[in-house]
Amino acid sequence: LQRIGLQLRATLENITRLRAEGEDFRWYLKLKCGNCGEVSEKWQYLRLMDSAPLKGGRGSATMVQKCKLCSRENSIDILSQTIKPYNAEDSEKFKTIVEFESRGLEPVDFQPQAGFAAEGAESGTPFNDINLLEKDWNDYDEKTKESVGIYEVTHKFVKC
Repeated sequence: LQRIGLQLRATLENITRLRAEGEDFRWYLKLKCGNCGEVSEKWQYLRLMDSAPLKGGRGSATMVQKCKLCSRENSIDILSQTIKPYNAEDSEKFKTIVEFESRGLEPVDFQPQAGFAAEGAESGTPFNDINLLEKDWNDYDEKTKESVGIYEVTHKFVKC
């Protein structure tokens, strides 16, 4: 059992509270089998709303998967209480925005996609359905007549 934190770093312009919005937010990950080291070719996503039973009635996890190579049953859980917004004061620093509990299914890469939300740092103007696939996003805040943006999005995984 291992806790792994996903840290985000970005440059925020006139924006704060960048966050993964909703139970259906998709965390796109590449996952590695802790037993044989096989890494998934395709991006797979985890959502809070998803749950699968563990073998032998040991509760459930966000994703349960049998390794194609070694047939080991592995699982990974999103720890919902660890999901945190990335704020204006976090700009240009790494901050843990979610933690995963890995039972043999280890995240090794992350791809931010759609479903992020944020708000104007001064105005509180909501910006919804922000897509960070291009690692850059910008818009215009009508209230403050300023451009807003999220730039140079990068990440790393840390053991918690």
